[in-house]
Amino acid sequence: MQFFHNARTTLEMIKWEHSVFALPFALIGAMLAAHGVPSLHALGWIVVCMVAARSAAMAFNRLVDADIDAANARTAKRAIPAGLLSRGYTRGFIVVSSAVFIFAASQLNRMALLLSPVALLILFFYSITKRFTRWSHIFLGIALGIAPAAAWIAIRGTLDSRILVLTAAVILWATGFDLLYACQDVDFDRSAGLHSVPQRHGVAAAFWLARGLHGAMILLLFWLVSLFALGKLAIAGIVVVAALLLMEHLLVSPRDLRRLNAAFFTMNGIISIVFFAFITADLLWK
Repeated sequence: MQFFHNARTTLEMIKWEHSVFALPFALIGAMLAAHGVPSLHALGWIVVCMVAARSAAMAFNRLVDADIDAANARTAKRAIPAGLLSRGYTRGFIVVSSAVFIFAASQLNRMALLLSPVALLILFFYSITKRFTRWSHIFLGIALGIAPAAAWIAIRGTLDSRILVLTAAVILWATGFDLLYACQDVDFDRSAGLHSVPQRHGVAAAFWLARGLHGAMILLLFWLVSLFALGKLAIAGIVVVAALLLMEHLLVSPRDLRRLNAAFFTMNGIISIVFFAFITADLLWK
């Protein structure tokens, strides 16, 4: 029974359902690299890589932030500060998840294996950035943004500059929504000596910056369509993504953050899935 309790608590700790943020963009990168649907072997190991790497990164984040989470009323009930999982158990989970990720990368190609420790370093580094820079949001964006480029490498064993446009779009998207999410902890960050754009420049400035980043993301997606000669379905997908981003920004304002969870979790999950569906349909139609 303890095993199942720990497993359930671990899934809650790492927010496994939030894999929906980056995974669809990784699959898009794989499909663009393969000019269609990749082999089931490649797709399967890419999914394992994504889930394992994200699990390790989230557990690492919860571990290094345990004392900070305990001091923040919003996060005090998370697994480690609440005593539901021990630090030793979490360290073991990080090691196992990292090992699974590296093994999965080895099943793809040599380049994926060689770069797997670099990917883990990028993912882990984000968790400490808010201790010394207000731009920690960008590092979260990078952690998510490398997904399509990594998937391209998993398929081809090399990197093409065109896929970096999708990587940049994901970086801008994730940086923007993390700016909004950070607005709810402004007061705590100031008292704890943590850094963020909302803490340094105010909630209103964070909102304006997030809007600009999301606008730039849409422009990059149109560039992506041009680079890969995608069709009308891909363009329609970008229009839908733009509409969903507009809805996200209408759900919250600098004066009203009550629907922030809906804007952050629900809308962004829908955005990634919808864009993946349209790009997939466009590639299969061709």
